[in-house]
Amino acid sequence: MRILVLNGPNLNLLGRREPEIYGRQTLSDIEGLLRGRANDLGVEIAFTQSNSEGALVDAIQAHADWDGLIVNAGAYTHTSLAIADAIQATQILTVEVHLSNIYARERFRHRSFLAPIVWGQISGLGYHGYLAALDALHRRLSDRATA
Repeated sequence: MRILVLNGPNLNLLGRREPEIYGRQTLSDIEGLLRGRANDLGVEIAFTQSNSEGALVDAIQAHADWDGLIVNAGAYTHTSLAIADAIQATQILTVEVHLSNIYARERFRHRSFLAPIVWGQISGLGYHGYLAALDALHRRLSDRATA
């Protein structure tokens, strides 16, 4: 089982950027927690972060044959048809993750171009949302394999 974790713009600044909203954990901290959990589950995991929309689309396409995707597209959540189209085109089982509750924030953050085409969305649980997404994907993919 192979799962890609894709992080969009400004997530490389986690830990420094508005910690009262996004938490004090760095992206490296979150990746370390996910590596540990993935190891426990026997899941191969890879990480990509980019501030560039095209690089994120390229990463989705390059991993089209992988089993699952955890995506925090950052601000591109609310603007990127290209990322949504790439997920839809590859049909990769995807969980959208947001550290903050996007529905309790500014109105423009309430719309996600990804939500209609992903399997699930986790919003507002901080870094725990990434772990929940990994667990949910593992469970779903394991169920598929035994069905």
